Parts: sequence; structure tokens; C-alpha cells
Amino acid sequence: LHQIIDEKSTLRTLKSYTKLCMNRIGGYMEYKKTYINGCWVDGNSDKELKAVNPSNGEVIAVIKENNLDDVKSAVASAKNAFYVTRQWRDMSAQERADILLKIADEVEKQAEEIAKIESMDNGKPLREAEADVDDAVHCFRYYAGLIRTPTGGVYEVNSNFGRMHSYSVTEPVGVCALITPWNFPFLMGVWKLAPALAAGNCVIFKPSSETVLSTIKMFEIFDKVGLPAGTVNLIIGPGGSLGNYLAESKDVDMLTFTGSTAVGQSIMRAAASNVKRIGLELGGKSPNVIFADVDIEKAVEWAMLGIFFNQGEVCCAGSRIIIEKSIKDKFIKRFAERAEKMTIGNSLENYDMGPLVSEKHMNDVLKYVELGKSEGATLVCGGYRYTDGECAKGFFVKPTIFDNCTSDMRIVREEIFGPVVTIQTFETEQEAIDLANDTDYGLAGAVFTNDGAKALRVIKEIRAGITWINCYNPAFCEAPWGGYKMSGIGRELGTHGLEEYCETKQININLDNEQLGWYNN
Repeated sequence: LHQIIDEKSTLRTLKSYTKLCMNRIGGYMEYKKTYINGCWVDGNSDKELKAVNPSNGEVIAVIKENNLDDVKSAVASAKNAFYVTRQWRDMSAQERADILLKIADEVEKQAEEIAKIESMDNGKPLREAEADVDDAVHCFRYYAGLIRTPTGGVYEVNSNFGRMHSYSVTEPVGVCALITPWNFPFLMGVWKLAPALAAGNCVIFKPSSETVLSTIKMFEIFDKVGLPAGTVNLIIGPGGSLGNYLAESKDVDMLTFTGSTAVGQSIMRAAASNVKRIGLELGGKSPNVIFADVDIEKAVEWAMLGIFFNQGEVCCAGSRIIIEKSIKDKFIKRFAERAEKMTIGNSLENYDMGPLVSEKHMNDVLKYVELGKSEGATLVCGGYRYTDGECAKGFFVKPTIFDNCTSDMRIVREEIFGPVVTIQTFETEQEAIDLANDTDYGLAGAVFTNDGAKALRVIKEIRAGITWINCYNPAFCEAPWGGYKMSGIGRELGTHGLEEYCETKQININLDNEQLGWYNN
């Protein structure tokens, strides 16, 4: 430790190294409190949640779960903050923007520690966690700037009712419940929190129980910058009971959720209680269409990123490669060579791939591998748990490629959410489009071709909300994000992301201030 102090000379780095040392010797941190109404408070549940490092199966933290009483307290806190004390809601856009910028600065200061916590808790390679934190900083700054731009509109109206002036203003929705998944815990949390707060809403935030540690760090930052009491509230616990209450509660004005389509459907049903506004970013089974005129090396590189980034635990993953038949064999040979050479290991040591998020999820992915074999698909490479050396303690799966797949196979139709990709072939442009759209999902899709006109024709026909040409996976906080069909409703990010958390009020003014003659008659 003395050497670390001499070399790094900062207490923050010492703390970070100490946590890593604790993890390696089997120690863990305890979090006993949750954040409600501006205070860290003891929850009412006796249950505890264990955060497990998927690289080695060791417990790195113990967190006390919340129960329905805690959720009710969080909802009451947000409701009081929005409708009664109104501190955050009534702040000027400039004041809110200044606080969002302070949050961004603090995240940037603690970026190294947050990324390491995220990598240990989720399993993603450290460099990917670092990129997530960097994107989160930009997201806060983007919305801090966006709320200082002009909004609303003025309208010319007919004169049948006398001289009228009509204009619109935007207002916050109110009490917003935000539920996030485990694959991008910190970044997707910010995707929801930044615009919701920028708009002036008060929030109840529920992260996935699989990955809560970086969220706790985020709320420590909220507490440090001094958000008004009740503006943000954190609950931790099972999505079934706690999430259902939030969806059904008439005191919650809006709920946004990122996760599985099945849960999204249940949220839609529950939200009918008060016809609350909902935003859903759900599952995907996205097509990656590759034509024969491409540079195969470049197409392989992007296909690798499309399916093996974040261990394939990505809702928009390019999990269905649809390739022109004439180049399939050449493409698969190179694709498999690259996949076989991918390094796998402890997420903090920046291998090409880390572990899947949990043992249960690893087993679910491996069940799909066995299903693919039984359905008649050809296993080209991978398809097994990786247990070499220290990896025997973790939840690793080798990159998996299936060839000779057909659209009726479950591995082609269902979201696997792991490093598993299927390959189908086409011979005509229309056949490629038909295969791409032969899915219940519509989150993302890509087209690779050197023919610009063909690229635009095909991408226009793909029924998906997020599409790429000659690349796969880039996302930007300035551009909208969301899907078609069973991949969800609504949009996050960009100006659409802010509008999602706003209501539009129309104001009409009678300039003559007189009664209407035809009414009096």
C-alpha cells in the first residue's frame, strides 16, 4: 500500500486498489442503506442481495433489498417533491443545467472507480466499462445544454372565435419510475436519468438486481451535488413485485423500462391503471445483412463487434447474419478464425471478452446452444463453457457461430442475449429483405454493401428503429434510440429523449376578452 501511495499519490486510487485487493482475497463491501427523500435510510426488508463478480464467482458486496413499504415511501417522496415542495420542478432551466453539469464533472472525477466497479459487477471488459462512463458524462452534458435551447411554439389560428393567440409550452410529466437492465447498468441508467431530470421530473429509480453497485455510486454523486430532497429515489429489489407496484401505482405518472419483451408486455397491462405514459426498449433479434460486393475483412470486423461486444449481452446485437450465398464460405472461414482467436478472461484485465453476467444466464445461453444443435444447425465454433485456468471459477462462454440456419429455428427467432450468432443466406435483394424482416422484433439492423443506392433501398425496407450502413453498434446520445414492433415504443436519447419526459400544454388566449355574439343569441 505504501508503494501504491508513492506511485499514485491519491487517496482515490488507494481506495480503488484496496477494493480490488479485497475482491481477490474474498472480502466484500456491505451496503445496508437505500436512498429515499434525500437521505440514506435503512430499508424495511430483512432480505439481502449478494453482488457476485462473474469473473470468479466471489461475492463483492451485500446489499439490503427493499420491499413494498420502501417503494411506497419512495413514490410518496417523489410525489411530494414534485407536487408540493416543487424545488426541482420550479428551478429555471439554467439552474437545473448547472446541477447536471456538476453531476457530469463528478462522474468524470470518479470515472476510474466507477468503471472498475462496473466491470467487476457486470463482467464487461474494463475498457468497455470506461467507455460507458465516458458516454454517461457526455449524456449529462448534452441534456444540460439541450434544456437551455428554445422550446414550444406559436400558432396562427382561425378567427371564428374572435382574435386568439395560441402557443404551446413543455412541462415535466411528474413522478417518473425508471427501470433499467443489467447489461449496461451505469450508462442506461444515465440514458433515463439525464433527460428525466433535465425536464424537471422527480424520479424513482430501480436498477436490475443483478448489477446495482454502479447505481449506488451514482446516487452518492446525486447526494454530493445536493439535489433537492425527493428529486431522486433509489430502490433495490426484485422486478416482479416492486416493478409491478410502480406500473400499477396511480401516483406514478410515467414509467420507462429497458428489458425483456415479456416484462414490457406486463408493464403495458399494469400501466392501464391510470393510463400512465410508458416508454419501452425491449428485446431484439437484429439482422446484419451482408452483400457480396463488400470488403470481407471489414465486414468480419464489424460482425465481430455486432455480436461479441459486451459478450453479446446487447439488445441490438447483430445476432442474425444474413449473407449473400456466393461469399458465405469465405466469410465464415475468416469469421470463425477471428472468433477462435478471441481472448477470454477476468474483466478487469481487458481480455477481448469477459464472463456472462451470472451463472444462471450462462446456463440459459448454453441451453440455446444445445437447442441449436438439436434443431439441425451446424456448430462452426465455440458453443461451450470456457474453463481454462482461473476462468474455471467464472461464467465464460466461447464465441459461438451457427451455420445452415433456417427461420423456423428457435435460435434464429428467440433472443439469446449472449455470444451466439446464426447465419442464413440469400441470393436476391428481396430475399435478403424478407429474411431480415422475418422476426417479431424490430430494434436494430445493418446493411453492408459498396453500392450506395442498394444500401439505401434495403435499409429503408428493414423494419427496425436503429439501423447502420457499413458499420454496426455505434450509438450517440445526440441521436434517438428505440425500436419497432415488439422491440418497444417511444424513443430515448437526442431531442426525442427529452420530449419523452415532457408534456405539451396548449395555451389559447382570447385577445378581445368579449363574449361571443352567436352564443348570446
